[in-house]
Amino acid sequence: MDFLTLFGVYVAVVLACIALVCKYSGHQQTPLGQLVDKFTGIISPWIPQCIQSVCYRSMHRLFHQRNNLFLFLHLLLEVVVYGEFSYEVFGFCLDMGTSLISLCIPYVLLAVKSYLFYMCCSRDPGTLTKANHTAQLKVYKYDEKLFHQGVRCSTCQLLKPARSKHCRVCGRCVQRFDHHCVWVNNCIGAQNTRFFLLYLLSVCAMAGDIAVLTADMLLKAVLRTGLLHAHYIDEQGEQQRAGPIFIIQHLFLTFPRIVFMLGFLVFVFFLLAGYFMFHMYLALINQTSNEWFKGKGHNCQHCHPYSTHNCRTSYNPFRGFYYRGILKNLGEIFWPLCPAQKKEN
Repeated sequence: MDFLTLFGVYVAVVLACIALVCKYSGHQQTPLGQLVDKFTGIISPWIPQCIQSVCYRSMHRLFHQRNNLFLFLHLLLEVVVYGEFSYEVFGFCLDMGTSLISLCIPYVLLAVKSYLFYMCCSRDPGTLTKANHTAQLKVYKYDEKLFHQGVRCSTCQLLKPARSKHCRVCGRCVQRFDHHCVWVNNCIGAQNTRFFLLYLLSVCAMAGDIAVLTADMLLKAVLRTGLLHAHYIDEQGEQQRAGPIFIIQHLFLTFPRIVFMLGFLVFVFFLLAGYFMFHMYLALINQTSNEWFKGKGHNCQHCHPYSTHNCRTSYNPFRGFYYRGILKNLGEIFWPLCPAQKKEN
């Protein structure tokens, strides 16, 4: 098996893992989740019932009950990437003239990311309790579409404030609930959304910075060895100019671990960059991912929460019920509202 085929298998495995996360992390209505549903529906008749039962229990344990598996997996991937970067890439980059300051930036980003990761994992997302839920009822108005006044949580037996939701994984109601993130083993809510956004940004910066340094090192290696102007003898005995495929295969053979790491980092960067932009978009319009998914069945969420006017004609579909202006929306993320702070516009 050549290295391009092996890398294709590697990418397929990573995509399969991402599909499983999308399928079982509570966002089943995504296109990827629907695709997984169709695929499992096709192959399930051919899989023995005992194996299906084991797979179901395993997926339920992983994605619908709190556990530390993804925390350990997160740390393991981080150790592998930084271990390879420190063991090989760092030295190669120094030899090829990369400045020491540039090579130290990934470690600074690692320290920042570790703090934000800890805050995401340990910070209370905004748990509703008997002591605080009466005050939380006053923070947001009910839109009477997604959130209705007087609804009681069947598990916690508390009146549900607007924008709150009961997390079946954590077993608690969370104020301004966004989603439950398996990678931090915690809910993302009013009190830790800011840390989650900064955490996503820091991981993107880490992956992007190490990927750029690694790609720069590989490019310098290609230029130094003169591969761009090299020739080789093909199977027919004819001389051929070294093209992109030949250069990639050569890099696979010469730096296999580094090339695999680079492919992984590029994939992670684009995946998390897209996820970060989606959550930044939601932050700018003052919506949570829970409201975004639930709101697909409601074609009007534009009415302003701080006035009695309910617009029924033209409206901006990018502004939800809780839209207060971009600056105030962002301020609400970094300085969550409390009853004393709520003001009429």
